[in-house]
Order: sequence, then C-alpha cells, then structure tokens
Amino acid sequence: LYIQKSKIKLLGGAEAHCLLKYTIQAHHVVWSFYEVPPTSDENVTVTETQFNNILVRVYVPKRKSEVLRRGLFYIHGGGWCLGSAAVNDYDLLSRWTADRLDAVVVSTNYRLAPKYHFPIQFEDVYNALRWFLHKTVLAKYGVNPERIGISGDSAGGNLAAAVTQQLLDDPDVKIKLKIQSLIYPALQPLDVDLPSYQENSNAPVLSKSLMVRFWSEYFTTDRSLEKAMLSRQHVPVESSHLFKFVNWSSLLPERFIKGHVYNNPNYGSSELAKKYPGFLDVRAAPLLADDKKLHSLPLTYVITCQYDPLRDDGIMYVTRLRNAGVQVTHNHVEDGFHGAFSFLEFKISHRLINQYIEWLKENL
Repeated sequence: LYIQKSKIKLLGGAEAHCLLKYTIQAHHVVWSFYEVPPTSDENVTVTETQFNNILVRVYVPKRKSEVLRRGLFYIHGGGWCLGSAAVNDYDLLSRWTADRLDAVVVSTNYRLAPKYHFPIQFEDVYNALRWFLHKTVLAKYGVNPERIGISGDSAGGNLAAAVTQQLLDDPDVKIKLKIQSLIYPALQPLDVDLPSYQENSNAPVLSKSLMVRFWSEYFTTDRSLEKAMLSRQHVPVESSHLFKFVNWSSLLPERFIKGHVYNNPNYGSSELAKKYPGFLDVRAAPLLADDKKLHSLPLTYVITCQYDPLRDDGIMYVTRLRNAGVQVTHNHVEDGFHGAFSFLEFKISHRLINQYIEWLKENL
C-alpha cells in the first residue's frame, strides 16, 4: 500500500484483499491533509455557508456580469464515505469551472459513511439542491433559473443521477435542471461482475474489492452484505425483474463485451434485502429507474474510463438514456482510469477537465 498525493493505490491480488480493511481509514487520513480553507482569489469569491443545514461552498466570479449567470451544483466523490468540498482537487475544479464558465458553482458536502448510511447522503444532497433551487436563493447569487446544471464524480455522479431523477417527481420544485454531467459514476450494486469489474479487478485507485466495500458501507457496517455481493448472492429472487435494467449483455456495445459470457444471476435469501433495502432502491441505484422516468431526464454528459471497474455502469446508463430518447454526449476515455480528474499532475486530468468545461460552455 502506498500513498500518492491524496490517493491510495492498492497492491494486486491477495495482498490487496488483506490490506483492504486499512484502506478506507488511510483514505480518511490522507484526504484530510488536502483540505483547504474557503479562500477567495483574484478571479473568484469563495464562501462557505449552509443550504438547509448542509455545508456548501459557493464560488462566484468577481467580474461583473450584465446578465444572470449559469449555475452548477457539484457533488464530490469518495465512495459515500470520504472527501468533502474542501479537498484541494475539488476546490480547484470549482474555481476553474466558475471562472471559465462565468458561473456560480455550489459544491456541496454530505454526511459520510460508515457513521451515516443511505439514504442520509442522498437526502443531504437533495435537500441542499432544493434549497439552491429556491427563487430567492438563485436571485441572491444572480443565477439564471433556466441555466442550472448538476454534476458529480464517482459516488458524486451516483448522487447527481439519483437526485436528478427525484426532482422529476417533486411537485414543490418548479425550477428544473437544464443538464446533468456524470463523471465515471457508480450506478448500480446488483451486478459487480460486469466485464469492467472483471477486467479491472485489481486496478489502481479503485479495485473491485474496494468498490464493493464502498457499496456495502453505503448501506451498512454489516460485512455479510459485502460477502454476499462478492459471491453475487445478495439479490433475492423476488427482485429478479430488476436485472433487466443492468443486463450488460444487451446494454453494452459489442466492443466492451469482448468475449465475456453473461451468466444468469445467482439469488440470495430475502434476509439481506429486508435488513438493508437500500441496495435495491432507485435512489441508490439510478440504473434501476424505468424507461418512463429516464425519458424525462435532461441533456446528459457522461464520462467513462476504460481502466475503471465502473466503466460499464456509465455505458449501460448511456444506452438506456438514449433508448429512452434522452440526448446524451458520451465521452469514453480509452486511456482513462477512475479518479482521473483528481490527478492534476497528469496531462490526462487537464485534458478531461477541459473537455468537461467546454461541454458545459456549449450546453449549459
């Protein structure tokens, strides 16, 4: 196990499995070292405040604007149990986005696992977003209510997709999102044996074992769920109908299947699903939404990376959204890996961030 900047990389195979129990604790320590205060600079005013009791950072360009600005609501990643808006990489991304887009960026926090479990993280993000979408709040920050988007990476991408779906059915929210941008999102825990999980089982930054641990910690500290997920025995037979939404044999383009053979899922007892129903909840697994719900979603941008266990989650969502009639821009990065946005010392990070901001410029 070794530390590079704010990242933990895992050794492969059995060594990775043995070290896994220390990884999340090590992540907490490392990420805390890279938190920075809300400091304004020559281009952007940065403040911390609370939206409905949820701590957020707000980034507002200093230059004068004759018109109302775009608004972007950003959700950080970290497996639902790590990170914050204060982490240096997220702070820099929000500054750059605010300055280059001439946009107001709200970067939200949320309570973290393992102290808090689903649906707390979802509810924190949703409540902060609803607060931002109040007309009085938008007016305070000079945001155009017709040009608001949402974005997030990894677990933040999961939360962005989930709250965007939830907004569609909320009669109290009159202002809707114009776009959603999902950066290597985690979208379903039903099948963690997708081709991308198999091919990137021991990938640096995010291995299969670590991702399953993150999923499990999102719902419970009971390790029996993690073990059942690894053996594909956590979904009860009465929920078998949900597998049609995550059937990679029909949802992945042929080049991503590459000779992998789809095996019918195993089924477990109903006990885990009764104790921890969250892993079957569409608010935790946005890929489980039906086509009618997907049809109403806004213009979408999805980044997936070839060397990422979560690659196929994103690709399946792209397929399902397009089948439902949603306009989607899919940026698949052949040389990409999970967390690429945060490795600012690498050229690929700046390339992907530039592509992301350019898409926002054109579409938000």
